[in-house]
Amino acid sequence: MYNKHQNQRTVKKQKEPIWLIILRLALAGLFLYSGFVKAVDPVASGIKMDEYFTSFGMGFMHPFSLWIGMLMNIAEFTLGFMLLFKIRVKLTSLGYLLFMLFFFFLTAWLAIAEHLEVNYGYNFGVVKDCGCFGQAIQMSNLETFLKNVVILAGVLIIFGKRKTIYDIRLTILGQWILAFVGAGAVLLLQVYCMRNLPIIEFRNMKIDPNTLEKVNINWNKGNNVADIFVEKPAEINVLFLYANEKGEEKLLSMEEMENITDSYPKFYEEFNYVDRVDSVIAEAVKSVVPGFFMLDEQGRDFAGIYLTKELVYILFMHDLDEAPPKALQSENLKSLIAHCNKNKIDLVAITNTPPEGIDMFAKTHKLPFPIYYNPIDPVKGPFIVRDAIRSNPGLIVLKNGIIVEKKSWHNF
Repeated sequence: MYNKHQNQRTVKKQKEPIWLIILRLALAGLFLYSGFVKAVDPVASGIKMDEYFTSFGMGFMHPFSLWIGMLMNIAEFTLGFMLLFKIRVKLTSLGYLLFMLFFFFLTAWLAIAEHLEVNYGYNFGVVKDCGCFGQAIQMSNLETFLKNVVILAGVLIIFGKRKTIYDIRLTILGQWILAFVGAGAVLLLQVYCMRNLPIIEFRNMKIDPNTLEKVNINWNKGNNVADIFVEKPAEINVLFLYANEKGEEKLLSMEEMENITDSYPKFYEEFNYVDRVDSVIAEAVKSVVPGFFMLDEQGRDFAGIYLTKELVYILFMHDLDEAPPKALQSENLKSLIAHCNKNKIDLVAITNTPPEGIDMFAKTHKLPFPIYYNPIDPVKGPFIVRDAIRSNPGLIVLKNGIIVEKKSWHNF
């Protein structure tokens, strides 16, 4: 009798058709991927949550943005993990449905609001990129909504067929333990990446406000940021015109003027200066991405100097109020300062905090290096300093404009 019942159960468990398996694996993989690419950069998830709170007039939620973003990543990854291994399928399918219904209506509103802003002049302060795939894949609100329509259709099928997808052959306790393994793994990944730096840094694609084209601002090691942020002045060829009483003229460069007496000892006795002739060899080139300024208290910009230096250490502290005191009092920072002093290396800092805050901050913490101001619009940005490194403070080492090292303050 037991064997017959067992055989019936076995037959039932084989009824999940191939197409349903493919759909289940596709949805599981989608949630796993989406959760992972955001989990490797939990700070970015917090920033995105903060953008949503600001957009919906919920600025009071700012202190919780990071933790809510991390919880969302855990929930998404865990749902994918549970569907992949068929853990509590009925409950998991319900979680998928609730998750996708929420984002279906959210992205529907975002798509409509953005359309009204662009075409009818409304100003909702709508978030332009949903952040559903972190910085790995950026999509417009309309693209995101259409994507969610397709995903929701698949989720509805899984939910409708949930009784034909049997749980993994483990006890209920065993299933929950396996689910917690998945959740714990993504939690530990986020803690590691938050304490150090993201193990994978996806490219930051920004919109050039002048051309509305996507510009690659890549702060990964090995990339040249001077080529992106520093304006190149025009190259001028300068010649000096000399003439004698006979009407003979000579155009000389500065180098030729310095050496002319070697071949013509009486040149300056016989020839008189007439004029200077300038010619443009190469036109000035505007910076690819404007907005990277390093202003001192007098408003002078030092970005062009430091980004092109042979070697410079730059501390990025986008918000001085949020820089943890233990980071500023740590032995790591003291060792970094000592290293730069010993080897005569420039150590400077850059922040989005206004000058009055910089002065108070520097006096409070008795910091022996200059802190330069990068002005931004607190809503529109550009958030170049914040996006450069996921640590506050974070260290970037530049050699002739090329990033050779990036460190969280934990690892100076």
